[in-house]
Amino acid sequence: MAMHAVHKIMAAAAGKEQVRPGEIITAKIDLVGINDVYQIVMQSFQEMLGEKVWDPGKVYIFLDHNAPASDLKVAQAHKIFREFAQEQGCHLVDINEGIGHNLLPEWGLARPGSMIAITDSHTPIHGAYGAFAAGLGATDIAAVLIDGSTWLKVPEVVNIRLNGKLQKNVMAKDAALYVLGQLGTEFGTYKVIEFSGPVVEDMSMEERTVLTVMATEMGAKTTYIKPDKTTIDDVKNHTNAPFVVHETDPDFVYETEYEFDLTNLKPQVAIPHSVDNARNVEDVAGIPINQVFIGSCTGGKLTDIAAAAEFLDGKKIPPSMRLVVTMATKQIVKESIEKGYYQILLDAGATITSPGCGACSGLLGGIIAGQERCVSTANRNFPGRMGGSLEAEVYLASPLTAAQTAVSGKLTCPGQTGLEE
Repeated sequence: MAMHAVHKIMAAAAGKEQVRPGEIITAKIDLVGINDVYQIVMQSFQEMLGEKVWDPGKVYIFLDHNAPASDLKVAQAHKIFREFAQEQGCHLVDINEGIGHNLLPEWGLARPGSMIAITDSHTPIHGAYGAFAAGLGATDIAAVLIDGSTWLKVPEVVNIRLNGKLQKNVMAKDAALYVLGQLGTEFGTYKVIEFSGPVVEDMSMEERTVLTVMATEMGAKTTYIKPDKTTIDDVKNHTNAPFVVHETDPDFVYETEYEFDLTNLKPQVAIPHSVDNARNVEDVAGIPINQVFIGSCTGGKLTDIAAAAEFLDGKKIPPSMRLVVTMATKQIVKESIEKGYYQILLDAGATITSPGCGACSGLLGGIIAGQERCVSTANRNFPGRMGGSLEAEVYLASPLTAAQTAVSGKLTCPGQTGLEE
């Protein structure tokens, strides 16, 4: 039976020679993560009579969604997480480090062939590295803590092939929003979404992760990008740990295949209140904006900060505008300082917060009020997202569109000044 690479990863984790879509397996997990909005995992662990984590070295607790703690309830939850980590001997990723999704690649923990389970819906981001990575619920994660395995249904695989070449001012976020606009938010429900084609092959690893993290908004159980030299070089730059690259059998048949030529793609924006409400920015430009947010696991990477800073260099945001920047990790903050991006952002008028999920999670910093509009580089624009009023509006866009909008004070297409009357 012809198998996809992801199915081979799952088969290896289940100790089987082969698996087929629809089959239920029990798979061993290589890395399990818990973020700070899932204190219930600790409760479930106790209710299941868990006493000792099966392998503390494979367990990471990320205090990233609400960091530093914003109120007493959160502070108490963080205290419980810290005590659990110390008691069990697992890894505590405290409030100074940043977003778990971005830290795993930095630390060489997102590797081809690995099985990753985290209490976060955007865990499929690590499919960019050829890993099986999925978000699991609290009780499932608690069970993994006890015996290191979980049940999974083997998903079908759909392939999205991105042909052509992206033009200047068009980024991975634009490609992802375009695909969502074409296919909607449910076409990939409980499927593996593979991204392939020349556009993907030309992307850096950071840009590839934008595709795989946005696949969560397409319904994906997990994602996959075939590891190539770009992947292998990146992983080896961060770790000497071994990994296995599985190959998809040449006669494997995808459940569905989609092809898009992105040569003429223009910068995109998802207008309120759905991620698949994609439009050409130029077609809806001119809408007054109150705040711009550059950050999150989707838009707070070094490439994102660089793109924004290079445009903002020497420019100022108007008094009517708030620009909130939250870099994804401490390392990105460090490199942004070294490369001068941090100073450029400060000089432009940005408010820079500590690394973490920030305004994306809606739990800390950058909350928007009713009747306000925000252009965000994050991954969701549902009503109430970013902790805001149900009457607030969130527009999703690339860092370039965000930076241009921050200067003009209204939704602006990259390459256009947005200052015309």
